[in-house]
Formats: sequence, structure tokens, C-alpha cells
Amino acid sequence: MADELKKGVIIEFDFAAMNGAELLYKTTEALLKEIDGIPFNARIEAQHLAGGNYQGGLAEYFAIVKTKKTAAKAAKELTERFEAALNAAVPAAVTPAFKSFVKTLADKGVKVVISTRASLEAVAGAFADVLGDNVVLYKETAPTYGSVKWDAWRRACVANKLRNTMALAVTGSGHGVKSALLAGIGVVAVVNDRTAYQDFGGADEVLKQLDGPAAKTVLGVLRV
Repeated sequence: MADELKKGVIIEFDFAAMNGAELLYKTTEALLKEIDGIPFNARIEAQHLAGGNYQGGLAEYFAIVKTKKTAAKAAKELTERFEAALNAAVPAAVTPAFKSFVKTLADKGVKVVISTRASLEAVAGAFADVLGDNVVLYKETAPTYGSVKWDAWRRACVANKLRNTMALAVTGSGHGVKSALLAGIGVVAVVNDRTAYQDFGGADEVLKQLDGPAAKTVLGVLRV
């Protein structure tokens, strides 16, 4: 059973702590270039992929460009390539600033769930001096482009023994803001150049990065 008294923060590490949105864009761009030289740009990403299911978004776009490549196979390749890219990029994103963010929350008794699509075996070492009684790693497998759907936030709460009403999502997209709200979870967003066009309305706060001062903002939202 979830601990009703334990407040928690679920960090969408790949998109909030690091610029996974840019990494995903470049991964997708490279994959589509290999498939019949299919064009890709920010408008196409926003129109067909952002916030949606990998396979569904690719199927919609493939129907327009009339490629013979199947969306299911391309979605599988994109998932695998993005995870591999994350495995390589995540360790460098566990910066002193991020560690300060996590430590400030944990020292106040807040449970911190670091959610990533990277292989936990591949990146666990990078988080070794961050993890503890109040800080855990969590593997996210949602096939959603650049964010997660509302049920993923709920699953993260259940898996980590948190109540949605006592938790706060830290997301890196406007789509993540909306899905967290649908899940009944308060939300703080981190915006970057790749996602700045999205609607962040509804977020309790919108930040530029996760660091010590940002942690104080999060604690204020949590009323800790």
C-alpha cells in the first residue's frame, strides 16, 4: 500500500534533467533518412509524432510519404536506437547540479523517483552516489514520443508506493504536463528550445533546469 504520508517526486529524467527531446529528434531524423530519405523537421515532428504513440505517429506520416517501410518495424527500431542513445548520453547528464536537486529533495524526506528509458543496467553506475533510501531508479517503457501518457504516471506511482495526490511530476514537455494533470498529479515542467513551442499551461511552475534552487521551488509546490 502507498504511504499516504510520503510525498514524492517522479522525475522524467530523459526529458527534464537532460535534453532528450533533442536526442530523440536527431535519432528519428537519422532513422528516417535511412528509410528512403524520408524528410524530417520540427514541423513534421510536432504534427505527426510529438506526444503520440511511436507506431501510430509513424504510420500516419508514412501514409503521407508513401514509403513501403512498415510503421511497426520503424517504431521498434526507433525505440531501440533511442534507448542506445540514452545509454550513452545519460551518465553525462547526472551533473553536480542534478545531484544537488535530488539531494535537496531527499534531505527533506521526499521520495525521489528517477524515471528513464535507458537500460538501468547501463546507467545505474552513473547514479550510484545519488541513490539511497529516498532516491530510486525506475525503468519507463512507454512508447510515447517525447513524453508519457497519463497511465504511465499512475504506474510509476504504484510501482514506487506513492499516492498520485501526494506526488509531483517533473516533466520535460507540454504533453507531459497534460498527461500528469490527467493522472491527478501536480506537475513542474522544464522547458528547452526543442519543446518551447508546446503548451505548458497547467504546470505549477516552469523551470529552465534542475538544480538546488529548482529543488526549493519544487519543495514549495509540495508544501514541504
